[in-house]
Amino acid sequence: MNFSGQRPWLAQGENTNGFTVLKKVELVGIDAFYFELVHEQTGARCIHIQRPDRENAFAVGFKTVPQDSTGVAHILEHTALCGSRKYPVRDPFFSMLKRSLSSFMNAFTASDWTMYPFLTPNSKDFANLMDVYLDAVFFPLLSELSFKQEGWRLEKQGGRLVFKGVVYNEMKGALSSPNQIMAHALMEALYPDVTYGNNSGGDPRFIPDLTHENLVAFHRRHYHPSNAFFYTYGDLDPRPHLEKMSRVLESFERIDPNTVVPLQPRFAQPVSKSVPYPISPEEDLDKKSQAALGWLVAPIEDCRKVLAFTLLERVLLANAGSPLRKALTDSALGSTLADSTGFEGDLRDTLFAAGLKGVSKESAPAVWELVEKTLADLAREGLDQKLVLTAADQYEFARKEISNAHFGWGLKLFMGFCSPWFHGADPVRFLDFEKDLAELKKASSQGYFEMLIKEHLLENPHSVRLLLYPDPDLDARREEEESKRLELVSQNLSDSQKAKIDADAKALEELQEARELVSVLPTLAVNDITREIERVEAFSGIDPTGRTRCFVAPTNGILYATAAFLFPQMEEDLALLAPFFAYALTRTGTRKKDFVTLAREIATNTGGMGASCTAMTAHGKEAAPCSWIALDVKCLEKKSEAALSLFEEIVFDTDFSDLSRLGQLVSEYAALLESRVVANGHHYAMSLCSRGFSPVHALGEAWSGIHQVRFARQLALEYKGEKLQELSDRLKLMSGFVFAKSRIAPGLSGGQAAVEKAANFMEKMSAALGEQSPGALQKPLNLGLPQREGWTTSTSVSFCAYAKQTVRLSDPDAPALAVAAKLLRSLYLHREIREKGGAYGGFALYSAQGGLFSMASYRDPHVSRTIEAFAGALDFAVSGDYENQDVAEAILQVASEIDKPDSPSDAARKAFVRSLIGLEDEVRQGFKDDLLALTPAKVRAACERHLQAQRPLSPVCVISGSQILEKENKKLNPLLVINSIN
Repeated sequence: MNFSGQRPWLAQGENTNGFTVLKKVELVGIDAFYFELVHEQTGARCIHIQRPDRENAFAVGFKTVPQDSTGVAHILEHTALCGSRKYPVRDPFFSMLKRSLSSFMNAFTASDWTMYPFLTPNSKDFANLMDVYLDAVFFPLLSELSFKQEGWRLEKQGGRLVFKGVVYNEMKGALSSPNQIMAHALMEALYPDVTYGNNSGGDPRFIPDLTHENLVAFHRRHYHPSNAFFYTYGDLDPRPHLEKMSRVLESFERIDPNTVVPLQPRFAQPVSKSVPYPISPEEDLDKKSQAALGWLVAPIEDCRKVLAFTLLERVLLANAGSPLRKALTDSALGSTLADSTGFEGDLRDTLFAAGLKGVSKESAPAVWELVEKTLADLAREGLDQKLVLTAADQYEFARKEISNAHFGWGLKLFMGFCSPWFHGADPVRFLDFEKDLAELKKASSQGYFEMLIKEHLLENPHSVRLLLYPDPDLDARREEEESKRLELVSQNLSDSQKAKIDADAKALEELQEARELVSVLPTLAVNDITREIERVEAFSGIDPTGRTRCFVAPTNGILYATAAFLFPQMEEDLALLAPFFAYALTRTGTRKKDFVTLAREIATNTGGMGASCTAMTAHGKEAAPCSWIALDVKCLEKKSEAALSLFEEIVFDTDFSDLSRLGQLVSEYAALLESRVVANGHHYAMSLCSRGFSPVHALGEAWSGIHQVRFARQLALEYKGEKLQELSDRLKLMSGFVFAKSRIAPGLSGGQAAVEKAANFMEKMSAALGEQSPGALQKPLNLGLPQREGWTTSTSVSFCAYAKQTVRLSDPDAPALAVAAKLLRSLYLHREIREKGGAYGGFALYSAQGGLFSMASYRDPHVSRTIEAFAGALDFAVSGDYENQDVAEAILQVASEIDKPDSPSDAARKAFVRSLIGLEDEVRQGFKDDLLALTPAKVRAACERHLQAQRPLSPVCVISGSQILEKENKKLNPLLVINSIN
């Protein structure tokens, strides 16, 4: 173990602050000690994982089991964070984001639990946030006005009643997305008698049935300590944490919260279900359906069987060589796997589903039959044992890898075992999985996995045949139903009820406008910020050419290798093709292996291999474009030779001549990008806004924006049959352009011996590359200069964005602009767009790397109002109506992003990218030094120089439904120019 000389903080049987240690386990595989405790008075449970990781984690979770689809659990999650007994602030959660160095703060509502987690590397911050979280969940104010703001309310708008509310609008947006509808449809069909048959997030049809009294009663039972599960993680002594918890819990007595989720009674025979999803009336409806089969399989407390199905999912579906995936994609019945395909292991009754999207309604029976036939053949003929062993190795790799991407590893660890723990399973079985894994490997040769397929899938009557089909009239019907409901409500309102609606609207507006007395909240100060940046040095002396950047890091026995192939601007058709080239690169075959063999060897020898496109701006006076396609692989160090051999084969021998496979990839890629639009509309809108500012922004939009979505759709429509040969030839041209000796920049991280060995390999591979093939013209990419645009897609909410080109990281004004973005979000946009407007989010972003200043809204019921809010935010920035404390809080937010702890591999990756774009540590340190010296006057002066609002505001881009844009355009001058994403 490597606990820096520490012994375990706690001993089994010890009682500290009212908590008894029930279990202590040494987890050698992750260099940790596990402690399981119970609070004797209330029955609250607690797990602490002691590990030498400075990013400490806390979470408190509750089993929440709604009995309807009013969204009570979701709305309670929001409303609990709107002020508490000790901290009667309108939004203490959002306020603490400004007063903290946390690397993650959030709250989640799942199907049967709600969680409030945070991560921070600062011990004082940990104590502050824990105080606020504990008071928020156990002693929230739950005021009626907060319920109406966050949940739902009636308001008068334009002389008529409308529904408003943050969650109401959020779920209108969520239920515009086919993948969300598919997931809920599966659960509604398979769990009709238990909580999973309801939508825990809330269905807009039923959210207005929830009363404030229902919400308070739900909190009283579900947020009781007897239903609480605490988690702490990291290198801090847990005893002060336990003392804080105990002081809160001592005022409660143990109760039975009655939150056990029963097993779903099993069906006597399978069921069928057809569910519509909204689609734009302008879209072609052909092959826009999804067909899937779903089964309930095993209770979550059966840890061994849950692990077995986790492996079986990998065997059947993980890659192009997986038998069920291959059978489905080879069938030509659809484009790619259906949403929710795979194993869902986080419910009391787990489920498995498989199917296809991009199918015609008439082909659905053929899809269901194909799934059943393929499974029957596998059960009869037996699974390839190599696939089972590979799945086990892949699972072990995923559990071994430590990454802080998205959020810290300590919280990822908890998210992996929290559901089994909440339902009575032993978390240690998840954390210390090697014994179960070894037993399953042994059982695989004795027909165990074939038995799972036969008993739990083929012979299991508790299943559903699900068809998800497009309905171009669904949104209009929903709006009509809502209008009729509101009209009926309006007709039946008494005078006193009408007066109440007006009074509530006025009171809520006054509450939202009031300056909050946040001084009651704990806070860090600027002098709590570490002055120095984290530096990651490349290891020199391995590659004599200096071409390979080598980083020696404690990566837990994993080697990370990348080869970035740099290039200047390309002509438009090649530039747009680059992301698909990257997508297909590791999914098509080589001259030595067909795509199935390649996929299986990648799965056997690596933890993942893939390619991606990146467009950035180099640092320096010229600010030249710096873009690349990177091929990445990660593997256990002991498998590095085989993994790097595959890496080399892809670079030298990639073959796009299998036209059948190429056609599959085109359809799959287009479906993948289309599915992302509604979930990430704000990012797409910001990208559209920025595309005219520079060649790099144009390339970024071409590679990862709406123009790439449209290009992918056009590929799928145009390249079929014999015409695929033309696409194959273009990809071959791209390969010759990209894989050139003058372009390669390798990067490596891992243990020193493994890195040295890999560096020698990379040098030999680089030396063997040829020069760039001719045919790629350096012609500027022109996607148009946006002014005021609307882009239509199938959604009932909007995503609005504004962007402005400013200065970059090395400019003295850069830190002030970073702070200005935080100020605008905290002091203006959050109030105007979320609290008043009812959008799920409103925010400002400053990218110091590219110098882009953006504002955006997410799942927004407004357009014209939000565009005006953007202009008002710029006026606010220039006005300087912010104080020393406001600026100090914004500095904390920027510093928390700079200082967020990275895993060794993540830190090495970031250092590698900085080396590619020429970003020196001295520039980063200068930015931080200037950040810590900011004053309100300096921020205001920078805003005057760079953020003056010009009216009408431009460029502005909005992604929304066609009817919404048509309606909103009547309020705008000048109008939005309307384009279709489809």
